[in-house]
Amino acid sequence: MSQLSQQPAQQGAAVIQNWQPENNEFWQQQGKRIANRNLYISVFCLLLAFCVWMLFSAVAVNLNKVGFNFTTDQLFLLTALPSVSGALLRVPYSFVIPLFGGRRWTAFSTGILLIPCLWLGFAVQDATTAFSTFVVIALLCGFAGANFASSMGNISFFFPKAMQGGALGINGGLGNLGVSVMQFVAPLAISFAVFGAFGGGAQNVVGGEAIWLENAAWIWVPFLAVATLAAWFGMNDLAAAKSSLREQLPVLKRGHLWIMAVLYLATFGSFIGFSAGFAMLSKTQFPDVVILHYAFFGPFLGALARSAGGIISDRFGGVRVTLINFVLMTLFAALLFLTLPDANHAGSFGAFFVVFMGLFLTAGLGSGSTYQMIAVIFRRLTLERSKAEGRSEESSQHEAVTETSAALGFISAIGALGGFFIPQTFGLSLSLFGTPTAAMKIFLVFYLICVGITWLVYGRKKIA
Repeated sequence: MSQLSQQPAQQGAAVIQNWQPENNEFWQQQGKRIANRNLYISVFCLLLAFCVWMLFSAVAVNLNKVGFNFTTDQLFLLTALPSVSGALLRVPYSFVIPLFGGRRWTAFSTGILLIPCLWLGFAVQDATTAFSTFVVIALLCGFAGANFASSMGNISFFFPKAMQGGALGINGGLGNLGVSVMQFVAPLAISFAVFGAFGGGAQNVVGGEAIWLENAAWIWVPFLAVATLAAWFGMNDLAAAKSSLREQLPVLKRGHLWIMAVLYLATFGSFIGFSAGFAMLSKTQFPDVVILHYAFFGPFLGALARSAGGIISDRFGGVRVTLINFVLMTLFAALLFLTLPDANHAGSFGAFFVVFMGLFLTAGLGSGSTYQMIAVIFRRLTLERSKAEGRSEESSQHEAVTETSAALGFISAIGALGGFFIPQTFGLSLSLFGTPTAAMKIFLVFYLICVGITWLVYGRKKIA
């Protein structure tokens, strides 16, 4: 066995000094096992982060039932605000892994999510809690959404380029599954006493039914504690991933960064935006349906599709998968108009639900395929530029890994804005016109534009 392949074992569990995943001997002997361990823990932490990030999508629809008196616009705002702070924080989070290390940052960023969970559990038990307090808690939940940028950037360092699409798809897809897990678990958790010994009391809703709304937030506390410890003791920091902020910032000058940000906004932005706003939108259009019984299914489909999107793109090419996916997203967005209630008919919840599941599925699939495009495009273009400038192979590879990680993080920040714009656009359309059709027209046009961008910029040149 070569000295190189022995190196990681000599470094202990915390820091690995010599990491070369493109070296097949190194990868097969020790690299694969270490990378997979970090991936599994990362998935667990990221899944919980998505649970916390989307908490208000389940909590907001119940606030007025337990004695609060917020308007529909205010409730839509609470579901959207975590995406605002999450998107803004993804920018600095996209640069932190090379500065602090994946193990340290994953443990820290997971542990601090205990704060909004604990606070929200107490806030919902007091009907006099001000709306501004919920605004602050919602913004704190956004820290969870920022974890995606650092998590994906961290995992990109561990795997060889031929496997990055699949690894990032698994990390992102199963992490995204946290939205569905939360929307499935939260309605169950609020239906019975779990934390009564810690001050968790029941609230009465219309009809005398008792619910424990604080459980929607507190149920994640023990899991977050376990995940924090798992990250600290089970993950690794890679010395090879270290780089300064100055080395990462040039990625902001790359034109492809902004083009791919638009495409990722259309895919992941749609996934997270629909996840945040679907329950509230369904409640306004079909008030007789208990939507929380079904809301988890869309994010579940989208999360599984994201994992599949990365793997399929590794085999068939991210551009091809993304292009076909945008065509399907356009089709589903057009079909949605036929399912909504209007002055002439009551609409069909069954058709509405099926079409929206198609949107969730394609948004998830496209999230995986566009993310694979980002990894392939930035690695290839950075290597080509470095070699043209006469740099060494080692220097070129380091720059490629650094820029790719920074690009993945920054573009994910742009994509997260969809979690704000989509619920807010639905809310604005409903307040101005009494129907969400104006919002859906905007989304339809946006998807059509993305079809054109994908073909004109990448499809003809076969870049990824």
